[in-house]
Order: sequence, then structure tokens, then C-alpha cells
Amino acid sequence: MTVIGIQQLPGKPKRDHPTSVMKSQTSETKSKTMKIVIIGGTGLVGAKLVNNLRQQGHEVVAASPSRGINSVTGEGLAAALAGAQVVVDVSNAPSWEDKAVLEFFESSTRNLLATEAVAGVRHHVALSVVGTDRLLASGYFRAKMAQEKLIQTSPIPYTIVRSTQFFEFVGSIANSATDGLSVRLPSALMQPIVSDDVAAVLASVAVAEPMNRMVDLAGPDAIPLDEVVRQFLKANRDPRAVITDEQSPYFGIPLKHRSLVPDGTPSRLGATHFETWLRRSTPNP
Repeated sequence: MTVIGIQQLPGKPKRDHPTSVMKSQTSETKSKTMKIVIIGGTGLVGAKLVNNLRQQGHEVVAASPSRGINSVTGEGLAAALAGAQVVVDVSNAPSWEDKAVLEFFESSTRNLLATEAVAGVRHHVALSVVGTDRLLASGYFRAKMAQEKLIQTSPIPYTIVRSTQFFEFVGSIANSATDGLSVRLPSALMQPIVSDDVAAVLASVAVAEPMNRMVDLAGPDAIPLDEVVRQFLKANRDPRAVITDEQSPYFGIPLKHRSLVPDGTPSRLGATHFETWLRRSTPNP
């Protein structure tokens, strides 16, 4: 699958940063098999990422509590990270309640970074969300911001990939805004992306050199939120009607027109269009 439009970002690079977004892997990286630990390796993106990296010939550990590896409690973490060069964190909190989600991301990230320092991990990759700093009315996004800050202030070299919303979560967005047979949503822009493309980009980042900064990742099309859900419901022959309501919140958060999309051109783009995904993932008429 062809993914990833990689572009030079404007502005002067920070000290110790590469002077360009990784346009290609180094010959050393291409030829070297690495041990890579995926935290959240059994989830939607994690499982795809594990398969992608294993197909490239890397030794990959799919870490999750169900596999006896728990980044929050520390169970099994040291053994899993022993000898690892890269850790990719795509885990998510089981509860989005304000206190619980903050405790999850802070405890998990602190444990990971401390264990990585002992193990000699050379690259910490984390999946975050585009617009996190604009959505701090939500406890979930305050927790993601806390996670990002812990990574940025750690001595472990890092890359944070901020992604837009996944195609696979559009149904959950609809459900959260449903009242009877009506779905009330604003026309704020979103630029959704399929999880396969997210996994492909994360795989390319994992085997490249650390960037020590954030990278924005988005799908190929910017579409109003209400229209995305309208297309999704129509494709699934769902009788609910979408009502455009600019005052309606997104998971309880008020949105501005560009709250959910990158500030500028994303440095990485998925290739799969939302309409294409709808055609292949919904029932035939």
C-alpha cells in the first residue's frame, strides 16, 4: 500500500534535530534488524503495526496487559524492553474519566521512559492526536498533553506522531452526538485517516532516526465533521439524520472551525480517501 506524503517543514530546525523530515531511511537502518516493542500491540493500530514491522524482518514484541506486559503497573516491562532499540506507544486508556485517564498516561509514560533508560532504548515513538493543545477543555486531551510533555522532557530521543481521527471511529462520533434519530454536529473541519495508513507511517517512523519533535499525520481530504458522519450513516443505511449545529460539542468539547485539523500542511499524509474506505467497508446495496 502506498502511503505517506513526506514534505520539508518550514522554519529552522531545532538543535540536534535532523534538517529535514526523514525522506528516506538510512542504509544502516534498512540493513539492520531491530527489536521493537509495541505498547498497545494488540489494539486496532498496534496489531497492524506489529504485522507491518514483522514483515520487514524486525523482532517485534506485542505488549499489552493480556500478554503479561503492563506499562501502568510495570508488570513484565523490564523483560519485554531488554535489548530493545525502539519502543512505540500506541496504548490508550481504558477509562476517559478525567482523573483515571490522566493517571493512566502519566503512570504508563513514566514507567516506560524509566525502563527504557535502563534498557538503553534509543527511540521512543508515541501516537498522539492532532489538535491536542486546542482541546484542553477535555480531560482526555489534558492527559495526552501531559504524556507529550513527559516524553519531550525525557533524555530518551523521541518522535511524537500526532494523528487526526480514524475512519473507524466515525461511528462512535455519531453515537456520541445522537438524540433519538437525530445526530447534531458542527461543520468544523476534520481530516480523518484510516488505521492502516497510521500503522504504515508509524512503522516508517519507528525504523528511522528520532526526530525529537512532533509530526502531524492526516488523511488526504479535509471534510466537515457533519458531512463525514452524514456519509458514514448513508453508506451504512442508518436511518439517523445529521443536523448541522455549530453549537453542538464534539465529545463534550466546543470546536472552532479548524480545531481538529493540522495548523498547516501535515508532514505526513495517508493515501486512503474516506469515500474509498466507505465503499469497501460497508454492505453492498
